[in-house]
Amino acid sequence: MAEMERLTNFAMLGEGPCWHTQEKVLYWVDILGKTLHRYDPQSCTDHFWEVGQLVGTVAPRASGGLLLALQQGFAFFDSSSGAIQHLPLVETRTDTRFNDGKCDPAGRFWCGSMDIQEEKSIGSLYHMDADQTVTKIESNIGISNGMGWSPDRTTMYHIDSSTRCVFAYDYDLKTGNVANRRVAFQLEESQGYPDGMTTDSEGMLWIAHWAGACVCRWDPATGTLLERHDTPAPHTSACCFGGDDLSELYITSARKGLTDQQLADFPESGCLFRLKTSVSGSPTFAYAG
Repeated sequence: MAEMERLTNFAMLGEGPCWHTQEKVLYWVDILGKTLHRYDPQSCTDHFWEVGQLVGTVAPRASGGLLLALQQGFAFFDSSSGAIQHLPLVETRTDTRFNDGKCDPAGRFWCGSMDIQEEKSIGSLYHMDADQTVTKIESNIGISNGMGWSPDRTTMYHIDSSTRCVFAYDYDLKTGNVANRRVAFQLEESQGYPDGMTTDSEGMLWIAHWAGACVCRWDPATGTLLERHDTPAPHTSACCFGGDDLSELYITSARKGLTDQQLADFPESGCLFRLKTSVSGSPTFAYAG
């Protein structure tokens, strides 16, 4: 079993890791801490910016800078100056927030929302094209979470954590259209909730198990559990591949929702971790706009 490395001090709700290929650093967020983080593996340092509101995820931009999902909409971020350029609101209601998201292989930004109280299925899934046109794809989502695309770019995967289901869609790379939504597989109650997700070069899914204290590698075609890697954090939240050969899995976690006893038993909860894997992963795609 590969060793799990602890990289940072804890966050309240670590999420949204993305590997920036050009900068060779990992960006990630603390949603409840309202901070954007930049972890540099060369210097082993973690720099952060306060963004002033809940921040669900982060993605690189092909033209430079970053794209953030904030509580009700998206924004461009200049990491050199710390300047934030807010785009028009996507959701006007105040009882939801944006959660996980990432860019597809064509550079569209996909992001989903959720009920802040985690009680109602009032979330939605959107994508934003390079011209900043936002399209709603799905409604009535409980907790919109991990996304990924198959290596042949014909299938998209999406998680609604509240259902414990990993869904698959037929996916059109050129248009961004999805169709034929179906359940690829569903986690058992004892396995926790599927949260953040990434894909590897063999088309397998790596999923962070919230309330499961692990990241697991799954075969989406059969629903077979291929690998399990335990983490020292019950609320393991998201993962992505990084490093020069994309064989290092970066893993976020959270302290949110843990009891005092759980925090005592798992003091590294909320930390960022790294795991060396035997496969290479999917790159982090950049927003084309």
